[in-house]
Amino acid sequence: MKPKSKIYIPGHRGMVGSSIHRNLEARGYTNLITRTHSELDLTNQQAVNNFFETERPEYVFLAAAKVGGILANSTYPAEFIYDNIMIEANVIHAAYTYGVKKLLFLGSSCIYPKLAPQPLKEEYLLTGELEVTNEAYAIAKIAGIRLCKHYNQQYGTNFISVMPTNLYGPNDNYDLETSHVMAALIRKFHDAKVNDASQVVVWGTGTPRREFLQVDDMADACVYLMENYDVSDIGEFVNIGVGEDLTIRDLAELIKDIVGYEGEIVYDASKPDGTPQKLLDVTKLHNLGWQAKISLRDGIKQAYDWYTAHL
Repeated sequence: MKPKSKIYIPGHRGMVGSSIHRNLEARGYTNLITRTHSELDLTNQQAVNNFFETERPEYVFLAAAKVGGILANSTYPAEFIYDNIMIEANVIHAAYTYGVKKLLFLGSSCIYPKLAPQPLKEEYLLTGELEVTNEAYAIAKIAGIRLCKHYNQQYGTNFISVMPTNLYGPNDNYDLETSHVMAALIRKFHDAKVNDASQVVVWGTGTPRREFLQVDDMADACVYLMENYDVSDIGEFVNIGVGEDLTIRDLAELIKDIVGYEGEIVYDASKPDGTPQKLLDVTKLHNLGWQAKISLRDGIKQAYDWYTAHL
């Protein structure tokens, strides 16, 4: 990519897309194209084709997706599979049709089988049953990976896919109905502190282990890969993470300390835990020359500062 290359970022207002936008601007890219959902519905194939025909982007960071935590995924599975498959299929096909030089597709670590060996290597894809609570979203993301793979295979495109671990940071979603665990806990502990509540209830047993990557690190990895590597170097896709995890119980204690809440943590074991562990093997990413830089404590503190500033 050159500084004046035409770069389109679907999903630029979301947590990941906005971070990629900031990263590109900081690196001196000046020709960034964006559209809000009201300006361009990515589930509408004709609208997407019209946009690509008019704008002719050279590079695409496909960050647009319908996302959510366990509750949202369990409540709206039809929306999660339909919306995400439509977005991916329309954008990836238009990128091929209108000659995009390179596309980066953002997947999710939930694509891996529920009981796959840990840490999760790229080759474990489709080797077992998925976690039932996010199966619809996972299948949609797997479809996106395979779309890129087979368009590369049949049409010689340069569409690369990355699988991020659990993300958090600026522009995260703090709605308790639809948020992921990090944002939900930050909000719960903050609300409990402000309201002087005696306890915070955390879903599940607290024993599942999760890995977390600050979204600005994620964006930096995406831009780094787009600048330096092609699909022939990466293979079908590459994991993006830190290679370390912790229990939800340890995460809750860490957030409690950062927020400054002094009450009790109660675990509601009647609520689902989700996958027992999701730790990515990031050997391939490290071999490609990129490693995460932001520590978990520093990242959570930044996220909490952002949350309190944007209440």
